[in-house]
Amino acid sequence: MSQLIVLSAIGSDRTGVVQDISKVILSCGGNIEESRMTTLGSEFAVLMLVSGNWHTLDRLERGLDKIRGDDNLTFAIRPTGERPTRDDLMPYVVDVISLDQQGIVFNLANFFAARKIEIADVATRRYAAAHTGSPMFAVQASVNVPSNVNLAQLREEFADLCDRMNLDGILEPVKA
Repeated sequence: MSQLIVLSAIGSDRTGVVQDISKVILSCGGNIEESRMTTLGSEFAVLMLVSGNWHTLDRLERGLDKIRGDDNLTFAIRPTGERPTRDDLMPYVVDVISLDQQGIVFNLANFFAARKIEIADVATRRYAAAHTGSPMFAVQASVNVPSNVNLAQLREEFADLCDRMNLDGILEPVKA
């Protein structure tokens, strides 16, 4: 029977860190089901869903201990289960771009939480505008909208939030 494990890691960024982590997972009989990996500042962060048999967790912990060393890698491993499927949710994409300002992520999260809309995935980044060099901020998110939510009203309220915060935002259904 397959077990699911969530693995998170953070440590100094260097070439080969993904290779080292994935090698340990493979050698322990694990398989990477889903992952997010990114460089944040001078650190490298990993979040993975790993499947394997009941031996995988123990072997994984011992294998990761061997690569902690010089990179100051910190690992956390946690057993998990399958995510329940729900057919009453509609997947939507949120894209927001604006001049960087405090509170963008909080206000978006607050907007969706107040409407019982699940945020499934979020990625943000700060960058300099092409011609002016102004600090910009971008948010890409996936949300799951319950089928009982009035979509026209949701879009209108989202547009109002974007207008109040001076955000250029889009809320649209995921297209297959």
